[in-house]
Amino acid sequence: MSHYQKRYTAPDSWHIEKKTNLYVVKTAPGPHNREAMPVAVWLRDHMGLALTMREVRKILMAGDIIVNGRPCRDPRQGVGVFDIISVPKMNKHYRILLNKKGRFVSIEIPAEDAKTRLAKIRNKTILPGGVIQLNLRYGANVLGEQKHHPRDSVVLSLESGEGKKRFAILDHFPFQVGHMAMVIGGRHSGRVGKIVEIQANPGNIPNRVILEDEGKARFDTIDEYIFMIGRETPAMKAWGIEE
Repeated sequence: MSHYQKRYTAPDSWHIEKKTNLYVVKTAPGPHNREAMPVAVWLRDHMGLALTMREVRKILMAGDIIVNGRPCRDPRQGVGVFDIISVPKMNKHYRILLNKKGRFVSIEIPAEDAKTRLAKIRNKTILPGGVIQLNLRYGANVLGEQKHHPRDSVVLSLESGEGKKRFAILDHFPFQVGHMAMVIGGRHSGRVGKIVEIQANPGNIPNRVILEDEGKARFDTIDEYIFMIGRETPAMKAWGIEE
């Protein structure tokens, strides 16, 4: 199977030039879906830190790109919403977000903010002994508590080493009316609002979520596209999201 695709077939969220070259690297199977942006595209097309795939591989093999606290070696590894990318040699840190047009953007953040990340709970599993395991949207599994539920978000620590617990849960944003959420799919991708209603539907029909933005305009999406970002107090500035 080819590791490349024609540029005109790349997701619009990547926001790359379609006519500069014929092909662009595909996203590898992994924690995100195929809509995730490969690290190679981030390095070359978004940030201009490399000009060719050869340069991309050289940078990655040197361990110069850190994704969510771990060195990235695979140029096809996908990065998605709320992933943290660090470039230690430049002392730069970025959070991947969606803008109001549904395109990936890299928001520069302080080094302190790069020690945590926001993650959506996809599922919850009860392990032997009654231990609760949270299965997160970007592929990781962490231990949680009874109060954590699918569609909630948790703030995780990315620090490791002596006295540090990687993936420790530092905060929790429940999926409920009155809390703040970002839409990460569909025609409202990138929009932020307060949840005003959750409409439960029977069977396999996705639940609908009604949100209200700062201008009091209402819009709706399915619950799969909801990513919780705060409680009653808006969290846009804290996460670098456009207001």
